[in-house]
Amino acid sequence: MKNIKIILFLLSIFSVQKNHAQVWVSDNGDGTYTNPVLHADYSDPDVVRAGDDYYMTASSFNCIPGLPILHSKDLVNWKIIGHALVKQPPFETYNKVQHGNGVWAPSINYHNNEFYIYYPDPDFGIYMIKAKKAEGPWSEPLLVKAGTGLIDPSPLWDTDGKAYMVHAFAGSRAQIKSLLVVCTMKPDGTVVNNDEVMVIDGHESEGTIEGPKFYKRNNYYYIFAPAGGVPTGWQTILRSKNVFGPYEKKKVLEQGSTTINGPHQGAWVTTQTGEDWFFHFQDKGAYGRIVHLQPVKWENDWPVMGQDFDKNGIGEPVTTFKKPNVGKKYAVETPAESDEFNSPKLGLQWQWQANKQINFGMPTSLGYLNLFCNTTSSNIFNAPNLLLQKFPAEEFTATTKLTFNPRLNGESTGLLIMGLDYSYLNFKNDNGKLYLNQKTGTFDKAVSESETKPVLIDNNTIYLRVKISKGGICSFFYSLDDKNYQAIGKEFTAREGKWIGAKVGLFALGTEVKNDSGNVAVDWFRITK
Repeated sequence: MKNIKIILFLLSIFSVQKNHAQVWVSDNGDGTYTNPVLHADYSDPDVVRAGDDYYMTASSFNCIPGLPILHSKDLVNWKIIGHALVKQPPFETYNKVQHGNGVWAPSINYHNNEFYIYYPDPDFGIYMIKAKKAEGPWSEPLLVKAGTGLIDPSPLWDTDGKAYMVHAFAGSRAQIKSLLVVCTMKPDGTVVNNDEVMVIDGHESEGTIEGPKFYKRNNYYYIFAPAGGVPTGWQTILRSKNVFGPYEKKKVLEQGSTTINGPHQGAWVTTQTGEDWFFHFQDKGAYGRIVHLQPVKWENDWPVMGQDFDKNGIGEPVTTFKKPNVGKKYAVETPAESDEFNSPKLGLQWQWQANKQINFGMPTSLGYLNLFCNTTSSNIFNAPNLLLQKFPAEEFTATTKLTFNPRLNGESTGLLIMGLDYSYLNFKNDNGKLYLNQKTGTFDKAVSESETKPVLIDNNTIYLRVKISKGGICSFFYSLDDKNYQAIGKEFTAREGKWIGAKVGLFALGTEVKNDSGNVAVDWFRITK
């Protein structure tokens, strides 16, 4: 009997993993891939190669743990292997929800057998963290250049031992924008000097120029920088044989006749076989800033990205293309999505809305995730203990099984679609009885909420489901047996958050502070087609 249970358990895990891998897979299995390589909100991606391995990080804003680290062997198949930022400083600020603040566009680099990440916090300055292994542990954040409005840092260690940094400015803080500066940096990367030299003013012809990445090739210094705005822009390349310029420029990638708007900020990578590739993101509204991969060739020491479909001398994004040649073939991998909560560690796909506190919740050795109803907030928008993950595809279904153990009146839990607009299934304790309804909120300077008529539920174990269709259309369902699902509430159109895509996940909330709050035992959370 015991062996039969083990076999059934392993079969269930395989089934979940199979569904999970089918939600969005870029690798076509025939030597080609289809963009995006990640249909998820890995905003402002930067990628570095170390030997035969590739590592990506991305903006994480107020979501913690931050600075996700993804790993790939072939630039197409990616998995999450960790986070570089466990807790975001200053703690007194980021222990509270700070929508749209925090970690903006980072850069990841491999120098002297160490990984470096420089990330900007537009309200405090540029931080540096480093690690011997990309999986970590990473050092504590070091503020290497203080200031407000300093964003998008990218370092360059030159062949003569000197070091430099390029960065941009956030007009919302600095009152200056659409220009890039180069400054010197201490060779060990711990201090970025205040000796900025402006190398381009983008007001005349580049719109908003930002997101620079610093490289050197064939004695040219290159600054790759998106211009023209996030949803409507293009890629501009600057080059010079002097690190401080003057730089000449060229537009090398634009939307053109394709459906890939942007194409925005990214990273240039050279494979171990000598091929060149460029990652960039596409702003897809509620789905966030999804990641594309473009082939690159060099002509007259200028990069040529994508394919020039309209023959105007500027590349356009490809949809399907031959996979990068990295010398070997590798299996299909996708970032984690489903979670059985059978491990004593929380899955790497999950993030909180603020620095985690111990009483938010924790994995257990009992086969479930334990969340506590201890956070009181006038609305869910500003609750720090929302446990959320990125939308993994254009269409998917999220289902969770949970057991609600309330101890205080007004405690609630449920399944949530979160953004500037949000909607969720609200499983609530009302004077000892459990009710389920849909609550929907809209943020526009303030939060306004509406809710449907509650349905009495006679069991504290419930299955909650949301089905996301094209366009971010969300339909909610519930079941008491995981077989018969009933629709509840109204259709909801997901909306992006502050600089991030919409998210899906779980919550547990209370209405008062007591010495023994209720809890929610989350058995599993599954992403399927």
